[in-house]
Amino acid sequence: MTALEHEPRSAGRGEPLVVLTDVQKHFGSLHALKDIDLTVTSGEVVVVIGPSGSGKSTLCRAINRLETIDSGTISLDGQPLPQEGKALAKLRAEVGMVFQSFNLFAHKTILENVTLGPIKVRGLSKSAAETKARELLDRVGVGHQADKYPAQLSGGQQQRVAIARALAMEPKVMLFDEPTSALDPEMIKEVLDVMVDLAHRGMTMIVVTHEMGFARTAADRVVFMADGAIVEENTPEQFFTNPTSDRAKDFLGKILKH
Repeated sequence: MTALEHEPRSAGRGEPLVVLTDVQKHFGSLHALKDIDLTVTSGEVVVVIGPSGSGKSTLCRAINRLETIDSGTISLDGQPLPQEGKALAKLRAEVGMVFQSFNLFAHKTILENVTLGPIKVRGLSKSAAETKARELLDRVGVGHQADKYPAQLSGGQQQRVAIARALAMEPKVMLFDEPTSALDPEMIKEVLDVMVDLAHRGMTMIVVTHEMGFARTAADRVVFMADGAIVEENTPEQFFTNPTSDRAKDFLGKILKH
């Protein structure tokens, strides 16, 4: 990661793009999201970290309504999240999502996986979608694999395809939910390098991850969650060198010793 040192971008000065206000979410008796207030501005990279079960993935999934919320509001680019129907599908096209599992269509080629959304949802012609898809696949380093099927690629390559597929929709914001947790160690760096490159290009990103090196290198802001609440948020430099909450100190003490 050291080769890609963090250069300050114009982040933090953009318009508010994703805004969560007093968001609450329960799973039965479990209060999964508590009083969540979070604003992510255009071009900002926010990394969400915290212990398992702290609500990080639920937060990520709530932003494109894969999880419904009990109360509070979430808006994207000034528009509240629609409940359902065509308006929700349209909004989801504005929010790219990359999961732990790659969720590629096994029976379609890599190229077909990346062109499907732009053709079906955005109405691009097949030739325009393929031109764009090949550019994106080249950018994430798997252009030569375009005619293969997902099972013929490594996990790291599949995850880079999943990123290209999300980018093909020209989203306003990219959500990453533990994008490297299912990968072998040698594949993690190749995916993180693509994400660092995206950050440098000014993509608005909300990243749930255990990769502290990525948080230090690429984040504009680190959000630390525990027990469903945002406990602390700060710049990576401040958070990692001088955490203010006991929960964050305890968490960092455990992970940074190994």
